[in-house]
Amino acid sequence: MKMKSMQLHKYFVAVALTAFLFLQSCQQPGQDKTGSEFMPDMAHSIAYEANYYNYYYNNTWGSQDEYYTLAKPKLPVKGTVPRTVSGGFNVPENGAIPYHYDDTEEERTRATEEIIDNPFEITEKGLAIGKELYTINCAICHGDKGDGAGYLVRDDGGVYPVQPAILTSEEFINASNGRYYHSIMYGKNLMGAYKDKLSYRERWEVIHYVRSLQAKSLSLEYNQYVNTLNEVDRPAGDLPVMTEPDEDMSSHDSEGHENHGDHSHDDDSLHQNENH
Repeated sequence: MKMKSMQLHKYFVAVALTAFLFLQSCQQPGQDKTGSEFMPDMAHSIAYEANYYNYYYNNTWGSQDEYYTLAKPKLPVKGTVPRTVSGGFNVPENGAIPYHYDDTEEERTRATEEIIDNPFEITEKGLAIGKELYTINCAICHGDKGDGAGYLVRDDGGVYPVQPAILTSEEFINASNGRYYHSIMYGKNLMGAYKDKLSYRERWEVIHYVRSLQAKSLSLEYNQYVNTLNEVDRPAGDLPVMTEPDEDMSSHDSEGHENHGDHSHDDDSLHQNENH
C-alpha cells in the first residue's frame, strides 16, 4: 500500500511539474514582460542588410554598435578575382561599386565636373541593353527619341507637372557623363532615383544609349565602330571571339604540366603577345 502511495505521489509531482512548465511557456507579454516564446529567434531574427546601415530601434535586439558590426562591408573572400570587361577596367556587374558623391547640388556639380569617362566601351550588345532599359525606365517621360515628349507628357498620357529634360538639346549633348550618372543615382526634381533599379553596368549602358539618341538627332554615328558625337566615349571595335579549348590539342604529363601538342612559345613570343 505504501509503495502504491509513493508511485501516486511521483505521478502527481510529474503532472504538476509538466503543468507548471506548460503554463510558464504560454505566458503572454505584458507591460513589463516579454512573455515566453518557443525558440524566439525563429520569430525575431536580427534584420539587417549587408553593406547598408539602416539601424532603427525596432528592427534588432542588438545595440547600434552590434548592428554596425553585422552590416559593415567585409573584406573579399581570399582568392576571389574581380570581373573584368573589355578595355581592362575592373568593374563589378552588380552595382556594388561605391559612389563617393552625396545627394546635394554641390555634389551634383562636383560629379558633373569630375566624372567624364564612361568605363564601358560602346558595343552593339550594350546599346541594345541600354535601349531596353531606357524604354522601360526613362522613355515614359523623356520620350523614345530623348526629345522630352514621353507618354506622361503627351495628351493621351495626361498632363505632367513639369517638362522632363530634353536629352537631345544642346545643353544635354554637351553635358558630361557625370551629370547623367548622378541623376540616375539620386534623381532630379520629380524624377526619382534609379540606383536600386539599375546595376552599375546597366546605368552606364543607358547613358551610352542616350548618347546614341543624341547622335541620331544630329545625323551622327555612335556605335561599336564609330563615334562622331564626342571624343570621350570609346567604340569597342571588333571584339575577340571566345572559343572553347580543344581538348584533343592539350594533354597533361605525369607531373601535371600541360602540353599543347607540337606548339610551344618561348619567352619572347609571350612578351609580344602581352604587348599586343
